Amino acid sequence: MSSASSVWIVLLAAIVAANLPFLSNRWMLVVPARPSKPLWGRLLELVVWYFLVGGIGLFLEQTSGQIYPQGWEFYATTVALFVTLAFPGFVMRYLFKRHH
Repeated sequence: MSSASSVWIVLLAAIVAANLPFLSNRWMLVVPARPSKPLWGRLLELVVWYFLVGGIGLFLEQTSGQIYPQGWEFYATTVALFVTLAFPGFVMRYLFKRHH
């Protein structure tokens, strides 16, 4: 697998995973939440998804060669990117008015 395809896989996984807590009413897509997940639960789930996508990225980097050591700047940037990617799901869940 080329490095370009690895990057696209991680980006697509990040886009999907960042929005899952806001689009699904199940805990980690498995356990139903009754009546609905609170905001703190969605944010906690967002952190778990961040680490899972990071694990995918780490695995893909390890299969392509040596793992490059990262500093705090890398992790601050990836957290900011992940939160930015979660914005559409947040808007759909909390900012759109629902007409029943």
